[in-house]
Amino acid sequence: MADSNILPIEFVDLKRQRARIGERIDAAIQKVLAHGQFILGPEVKQLEDGLKQFCGAKHAIACSNGTDAIGLCLMALKVRPGDAILCPSFTFAATAEVIAWLGATPVFCDINPDTFNIDIASMKAGLETAQQKGLRAVGVISVDLFGLPADYDAIEAFCKDNGLWLVCDSAQGFGGTYKGRTTGTIGTFTTTSFFPAKPLGCYGDGGAIFTESDEMAALLQSLRFHGKGNDKYDNVRIGMNARLDTLQAGILLEKLAIYADEIDARNKVAEAYTAQLGDVAKAPHVPAQSRSIWAQYTLTLPEGTDRNALAAALKDKGIPSAVYYPKPLHQQTAYNKYPVAGNGLPVCENLAARVISLPMHPYLTGEQIDYICTHFRAAMGKPAAVAA
Repeated sequence: MADSNILPIEFVDLKRQRARIGERIDAAIQKVLAHGQFILGPEVKQLEDGLKQFCGAKHAIACSNGTDAIGLCLMALKVRPGDAILCPSFTFAATAEVIAWLGATPVFCDINPDTFNIDIASMKAGLETAQQKGLRAVGVISVDLFGLPADYDAIEAFCKDNGLWLVCDSAQGFGGTYKGRTTGTIGTFTTTSFFPAKPLGCYGDGGAIFTESDEMAALLQSLRFHGKGNDKYDNVRIGMNARLDTLQAGILLEKLAIYADEIDARNKVAEAYTAQLGDVAKAPHVPAQSRSIWAQYTLTLPEGTDRNALAAALKDKGIPSAVYYPKPLHQQTAYNKYPVAGNGLPVCENLAARVISLPMHPYLTGEQIDYICTHFRAAMGKPAAVAA
């Protein structure tokens, strides 16, 4: 039987985070309950200011969730039927869902097998596909998958050359860095999610949008509040109800205060995993001058590995795992009618059958990491790693 100091192992351990800052979060909640401003109360503005300071963006607009964050951006950009937007297929549905909301067409692109992020060659093929179908290519939604910023030098150059806007879906990546830039300061807009399991998560739904444009920031503030003008009963445009509630903002303020420390801890966990498992499966690759926040630690298994048997062996030892994502968007029922770049997306399809994610959070202990790695190696038929 495993040592009681090791088990249970949580995939994302919010209980340990709460043990660290629970009293501060409780006090923040009580403060909101006392003043009673539950919608767009003072903590929302404080959070927006804190988020701006953290990443260096000029404007931060808090909103209801990460999906609505992307939707608000596309509304601000006046996306309409006949528009085509390039996006990766290897991501959560929200990235493409908002494109379809507005009657536009997602054109699914392949990913880089090393980073899991959108591939520039496939983007070029996707643009040609859109043009061949008579669609207006207007923009790109990139994704900072698993916490790693996408290849923005190449993406930004592609967008500039082709007159496209760029929305960075950083639902999993807020706080990551790319060549000296923090996510939140890249693209026409950057969006993020505060879903509880995200590296910076609240206790419900929440999200935010970042932009350098004064005009766009004002527009987004209106759109998130039913399109209001100077008064909430004077609606000057069609908007949506996408405000972040004050309780969630209060919780996020306390979590933001320890976020940089938690990112450091996540990187140490990832380094330990890679050191022990890099010879039995393909470890995640972080390019030079980039830093991931490790929303997930995702390994690529050797061809022919029985992933289900591996997951079952880990579960038998009390080790949770997950698969992100078992089916690319272009193969899912709701999205399989939309076009794909070029002649197909072989990397997405191959990796969907081979990836597996291990527990990842800032509070994994060295003993727990060793336990996970030892049993992962055993399930793969490999001896335990030799200590350095």
